[in-house]
Amino acid sequence: MYTLCHGRPLDSESDQRLPKEMRTYDFLDKLGVAYDRVDHPAAMTMEACREIDEVMQAPMCKNILLCNRQQTDFYLLLMPGEKPFRTKDLSAQLGTARLSFAPPEAMEKFLDITPGSLSVLGLMNDREGQVRLLIDQDLLSATYMGCHPCINTSSLRISTQDMLKIVIPAMGHTPTMVQL
Repeated sequence: MYTLCHGRPLDSESDQRLPKEMRTYDFLDKLGVAYDRVDHPAAMTMEACREIDEVMQAPMCKNILLCNRQQTDFYLLLMPGEKPFRTKDLSAQLGTARLSFAPPEAMEKFLDITPGSLSVLGLMNDREGQVRLLIDQDLLSATYMGCHPCINTSSLRISTQDMLKIVIPAMGHTPTMVQL
């Protein structure tokens, strides 16, 4: 079973973690945002996150990086993990012809994240504003949001209000609410 810890890893654990993960904790701490953390083996799928969800008492968001056919417009979609995703529904709401999954290279280039670790917190690395944030309205009713700290061997629980009112604005992104 996993353990829910408050805040960043202890200093003695820090040297075992990737710099991008530690930058995430530095960012949240600087903002004064409270968060809880669960460390776990790599969670590559939503199915792998179910047990983590139970420990955190917060559902992990499904994070999908999308792009248009020309790969000139990029979108990070946050939605409930159990909800099915249909590109046609989202494309219609955005008024774009066709969306598809963005290539892994785009995740690394814009968000400094590798596949399996995609997270809203990667937007702190998108200083040029290349990725547009989309949030499914069903996430707004949750007390907490679950996400990775830019690496998939830990998961964080952050209040939805802190995420919307402090974290996302500090990353320089304005979310677009969608209904899927």
